Amino acid sequence: MVLLRKTKRNGLHDQPASLRDSLWMYNSLVERCFVDCVDTFMRKTLQKQEETYVMRCVYKFRKHTMMRVGMRFAELNQNAPTQD
Repeated sequence: MVLLRKTKRNGLHDQPASLRDSLWMYNSLVERCFVDCVDTFMRKTLQKQEETYVMRCVYKFRKHTMMRVGMRFAELNQNAPTQD
């Protein structure tokens, strides 16, 4: 049984699976882009080059993720029964 919980902030219902998937995606994005783009821990802020790399990495990750989501929705819609 999946319990739905109402959040105070936005009033929407959250499903545990979607929350887990969102957190997994966010953590994957942070790990991948940080490891690939940040060179040193000698400063509190990112250098301009590091910041550019991180932004480019996030853009690519989001672009590919949205393409996969779109493809998955297309698959689900294709297999869904039609209401005729």
